[in-house]
Amino acid sequence: MKLPLLAAALACLSLAAFADQADVKKAVEAKLGKVDSIAKAPMAGMWEVSVDDQIIYVDDKAGFLILGSLHDLKTGKNLTAEKVFNSLPLELAVKQVRGPGKNIMVTFEDPNCGFCKKLANDILTLKDVTVYTFLYPVLGDDSYDKSKAIWCAKDKAKAWTDWMNNGRKPPTASEKCDIAGLEKSMQLGRKLRINGTPAIFFAGGERVGGYIPAQEIQKRFSSSGS
Repeated sequence: MKLPLLAAALACLSLAAFADQADVKKAVEAKLGKVDSIAKAPMAGMWEVSVDDQIIYVDDKAGFLILGSLHDLKTGKNLTAEKVFNSLPLELAVKQVRGPGKNIMVTFEDPNCGFCKKLANDILTLKDVTVYTFLYPVLGDDSYDKSKAIWCAKDKAKAWTDWMNNGRKPPTASEKCDIAGLEKSMQLGRKLRINGTPAIFFAGGERVGGYIPAQEIQKRFSSSGS
């Protein structure tokens, strides 16, 4: 069952009390489909469950289900968003490090996106950042071809910055290049419901849909205590 259809199932999880993780997992799968992962949630009496690449919460009896984010009122942190951020497959991203690289941000970008190029120029002004960029060509065939060429380049980071900052087109990708990683990046963007670029994620869990300038990025690093 896809998560957009969960509303019809919310009232149907009233089952007998369960004693352990395996029983809760079985109960959830009976109603919602395959569980990708399950663990005790930070909130007492609740389980954190990943279904269809989205995090949900169920109680110990699998009688109630919560959709949405879990927040820690003491720290103000969005624990669900942090979990999503920490589970991103960063090995699929183009990595840039400026300075010590202590501050971390993740972007989804199209090589033909004007605001992505503006963001790329702003990133050059940041003095302490690691940027993980998932190639996410959504603007047409040429965007895909450029993304493929960047993905297949010997030095992906250099190919990306050469194009985004200087307009130097990467060499055409070899037919022998394995593009499975690029395809996975595109699938990930769709699963995260990214409809436009750039999309920016910060380590604290904040997600920004669209361009923000360097000073706004720096404010977010400062507010997170990085």
